[in-house]
Amino acid sequence: MWTRRVICKNVLQRCFSSGKQSKGEKTALYDFHVEKGGKIVNFGGFLLPVQYSDLSITASHIHTRTKASIFDVSHMLQTEVKGNHSLEYLESICTADLKNLQNNSSVLTIFTNEKGGIYDDLIITKIANDHLYIVSNAAMKEQDQQILTTALQNYKTRNSNCNIDLKFFSPLEKGLLALQGPKAAENLQKLTDVDLQKLYFMTSTIGRVGNVENCRITRCGYTGEDGFEISMPAERQREVAETLLRDENVKMAGLGARDTLRLEAGLCLYGSDMDQSTTPVEAALTWLVSKSRREKQNFPGAQTIIDQIKNGCLRKRVGIISEAGPPARYGTKIVNENNEQIGDITSGCPAPTLGKNISMGYIQTENSKIGTKISLRIRDKLYNGVVTKMPFVVSHYYNKPKTTL
Repeated sequence: MWTRRVICKNVLQRCFSSGKQSKGEKTALYDFHVEKGGKIVNFGGFLLPVQYSDLSITASHIHTRTKASIFDVSHMLQTEVKGNHSLEYLESICTADLKNLQNNSSVLTIFTNEKGGIYDDLIITKIANDHLYIVSNAAMKEQDQQILTTALQNYKTRNSNCNIDLKFFSPLEKGLLALQGPKAAENLQKLTDVDLQKLYFMTSTIGRVGNVENCRITRCGYTGEDGFEISMPAERQREVAETLLRDENVKMAGLGARDTLRLEAGLCLYGSDMDQSTTPVEAALTWLVSKSRREKQNFPGAQTIIDQIKNGCLRKRVGIISEAGPPARYGTKIVNENNEQIGDITSGCPAPTLGKNISMGYIQTENSKIGTKISLRIRDKLYNGVVTKMPFVVSHYYNKPKTTL
């Protein structure tokens, strides 16, 4: 889910080339990152590590896929919604079916505009009918706060008996760590009173981590691996990180590995792979519009989105693999056999897990069939590629077993 184009368009080269550190907001772990050898960059207005001195980005990527890594994601906006009518209020600006969502379950959803475009993607956890917890993109913080605040004002105007309270947390109030990788559950289980065998993908609970009580533990992440996002008081965040790092299988990881991991997992980067001009249908995210919401059509842009679901759209987000040549970065042109442009790349990188170049982008729908051969125009040269299904690497989410009759 969840960041902007700044890391997508050769961000690593640009960050390191200047040799300068821009001003930005610090998370509670800033000094900790510096002590650990973090190479700090300005990312969406926050000073965060792009990598650490002990591992290259590729090595950190592989470590996450084989063991476990900790990412500081405190720059994400954490929001709490409390009060009656909370579900109806939030459903007025997103596409999820919150009313039928089970308590302590989480859902990925989107804020949409009146034309069906995506304002942002976010995860909403339903703690109870009158209590919800939201994590959304840091770079869209001010916009999301405005969307939530304006929608609440409008809702209260229409519903005089509404008593909803909206609380935005700063990174110095609440910290957020992502523990990701096949060893994540094994590591965390030693330190928590929560039975992680019963905490499935996209479910959430309150528990202890080490000596820190009242942590919100949600089984989710942005890497395609099993893992958790742990929210805690910011003043205890360093303690939680140090406790998790006592396990030799766990290392710190930065933005560089986070980006390559999410791309292998086929996950969108807001501001590159989707934005206000992109509908969920075009972005291959139709599944974010729940069946009940399609029937009610009571969210912004519903008419446009429902029309595209029924009748199709002109372009579609696809995955592309290229065996040879340089990786296709943001803005690379996709062309057909007649050298005619049929699309654009929005994200791309060498995939450490596959040993191939992968990318995603938007292509004319008639050329979007899996197996379609295309060319990528990079520095005035053409390189072969093929449209492929996503995710590029099989995901390993810890899902609840399906019951059989």
